[in-house]
Amino acid sequence: STAVSQGANTMLIEALKTAGNGKWFRVVERVGIDHLTRERQIVRTTREQYDEEDDTGLAPLLFAGMILEGGVIGFDTNIETGGRGARYLGIGASQAYRRDIVTVHLRAVSTLTGEVLLNVQTSKTILSIADGFDVFKFIDMDTKLVEIEDGMTENESVTRSLRSCIEAAVLEIIYQGEKEEFWKINWPVEPAGEIIEP
Repeated sequence: STAVSQGANTMLIEALKTAGNGKWFRVVERVGIDHLTRERQIVRTTREQYDEEDDTGLAPLLFAGMILEGGVIGFDTNIETGGRGARYLGIGASQAYRRDIVTVHLRAVSTLTGEVLLNVQTSKTILSIADGFDVFKFIDMDTKLVEIEDGMTENESVTRSLRSCIEAAVLEIIYQGEKEEFWKINWPVEPAGEIIEP
């Protein structure tokens, strides 16, 4: 659906590359694998045509020991709506809200056996809030009407919420992997971006 970002795979790669200050996962390219292999083939073909030695340093592509599969499996809108308001002598205020939910599924699959090793599902609430204020009064012998309205709507970013949901799924995969003893987390983990003075 175009209701959510079509770049979820990019967000997943970013989450994996930044986990543990970039030291927890070694991510290999599979989304744009066609472009990568085509470019490598062009380099090799060019070298062959000009009878040059293949000194390009093209190393064999890395294989993945684990493949992360999944996707955005739900974007539910208007899960909950509501609001409240009051008016007294023509002066009033109101507030309304809407709650949406985005859900992400992520699983780790062994490339050796095809077995699903880890499996998580995360959800993130997306809130939209509208505040309003209005004045509705008759003045000057009840013959002239004054009407004033003011308001503001704040919508939480769907893209940012999707990214948070993907990051939560990666974090849960990390915790699940430790629980299942696929890896071990060395606690305490330093916060990302921490600057240590010499």
